[in-house]
Amino acid sequence: MPMPASEIERLIKAALPDAQVTIQDLAGDGDHYAATVVSGAFRGLTRVKQHQLVYAALGGRMGGELHALALTTSCPT
Repeated sequence: MPMPASEIERLIKAALPDAQVTIQDLAGDGDHYAATVVSGAFRGLTRVKQHQLVYAALGGRMGGELHALALTTSCPT
C-alpha cells in the first residue's frame, strides 16, 4: 500500500519539529518520492548522519510502505 506524502511529512516533523519539509511524488504512484528537509538538528552532522535521522523518523517504513525516497538535507541559513 502506498504512503501519502502528507504522512511522510508528518513523521519527519514529529521527529524534527523545526523541519521545513518539501515532498515531491516522482512517479505519481505514491511509492517514489523526493524529499528536501531543512532542520537545525542537522547542524554539525555529516550528510550520512542527517539522512539517518530522517530515515529513523520514518520508523522502518522504508522498503515497505515507502519504496524509494531521494533525500536532500541541509541546515537553515
